[in-house]
Amino acid sequence: MKVADIRPEAALAGQQAALLADIDWLAARRAEFVAVDCPACGAADVEPLFEKYAMRHGHCRGCGTQFVSPRPTAAMLGAFYAQSANYRYWAKHIFPPSREARRRQIFAPRAAMVERIARARAAANETLVEVGAAHGVFCEEVRKLGLFSRIVAIEPTPDLAASCRELGFETIEAPFEQVSLAGLADMVASFEVIEHLFDPGAFLRWCRALLKPGGFLLLTCPNIAGFETTLLGRESSTVDHEHLNLFTLESLALLAERCGFVAIEAETPGELDVELVRHALDAGGVRRESIDPLVLKLIERGTDGALQKALVSAKLSSNMRVLAQRPA
Repeated sequence: MKVADIRPEAALAGQQAALLADIDWLAARRAEFVAVDCPACGAADVEPLFEKYAMRHGHCRGCGTQFVSPRPTAAMLGAFYAQSANYRYWAKHIFPPSREARRRQIFAPRAAMVERIARARAAANETLVEVGAAHGVFCEEVRKLGLFSRIVAIEPTPDLAASCRELGFETIEAPFEQVSLAGLADMVASFEVIEHLFDPGAFLRWCRALLKPGGFLLLTCPNIAGFETTLLGRESSTVDHEHLNLFTLESLALLAERCGFVAIEAETPGELDVELVRHALDAGGVRRESIDPLVLKLIERGTDGALQKALVSAKLSSNMRVLAQRPA
């Protein structure tokens, strides 16, 4: 997978204005932001890092999580995503031309993974709930497999919820905090959502309640301790106005355990670290002098994806996937 496959350059031309409008919307409400402790371990021992896009980032000295504090409240975030100019732009200009590439390279493999989990672990397969279903493509891919008799899409953004309905899915257009479906699901899937939330712990406890005993939770999110995020730091595109919680593999597993999950498995299957760092170097977003010379040689001389494969094997990619289970 290449960056251009999922973010066509021609479609990005007008995105900057929409992005700045969203940042301005949040910045205008900074007086209403609230301070929080570490979203993973609950510690208050935080090292201030930097400010970017009106958000102040800190680093938890206890577990390594990077997070924003003060931050928008849950109610403010709900209003933000309902009006987001950037999300409307993506829905209209970026996702349509990249839909099939995303289906093949992102959503179909995720659906295949759900099938492997269900079969390998003899999991019940009556109901799957996707939280943050976006355009509904993952739900489509799961439906093709015929694994689940019921698929529920939870999506708070109006345009995206409409896409899910158009595909024929049972759709709940609301933030998870407003949804009560306790004990419904055999599996809950949530991709690139937890980093956006005001209270990730509340979300995981809600997921646990949503699952039947023995049910599985599948999450993906950025890994702030990964190759690209570590090398680029503040300049990483992962560090933006929406990503309030940037976990490590260890800190997300810790949070899942604190919220009552067991059998936690974690990996970093990301495919874009090396390409993103190369792009940042070429664009001047990061200075070559700031990177260790040996690492720089590996980036510049790496061929055929060997370095990226090594990062995945070592669990050092900047995107991670976590599978956890509600105790039976």
